[in-house]
Amino acid sequence: MEATSVYDFSAASLDGRDVPLRQFDGQALLIVNTASACGFTPQYEGLEQLHRTYAPRGFSVLGFPCNQFGGQEPGDAKEIANFCAQNYDVTFPMFAKVDVNGDTAHPLFDYLTNQKPGFLGSKTIKWNFTKFIVDRYGKAVARHGPAASPASLSREIERLLKPE
Repeated sequence: MEATSVYDFSAASLDGRDVPLRQFDGQALLIVNTASACGFTPQYEGLEQLHRTYAPRGFSVLGFPCNQFGGQEPGDAKEIANFCAQNYDVTFPMFAKVDVNGDTAHPLFDYLTNQKPGFLGSKTIKWNFTKFIVDRYGKAVARHGPAASPASLSREIERLLKPE
């Protein structure tokens, strides 16, 4: 079956549970590949702020740790969970470590990069903290590189959360 939205996928949570993304059906999402030892790691703070601000209106940040860029996410699931909780008080859903590029990429990221290619049509994710904005129907509507601050995405998120 061909995936028609991000809700068609599932992923393992940091504690090993299978999480059908269907549970986020009807929410706008910000899906981010994260890392604990990256120059962009302080963005966890802004991601958490977005999550806390907009969650009551039907929005979630989903974090996917990835070790494909400079080995900047070397820890296991417990270490990642502890890092996020202790340093950034992360309350948004964090998933088990995934690959986002290549033959071992998680199918969700294949879907996202096909929906929203990067610069010059590249389907490759270039670095940690690449951000995909997904509408309430599970369609990727925007892609932002690592340098885009979470706060800079507020206007786009607000538009998706307006009543129809």
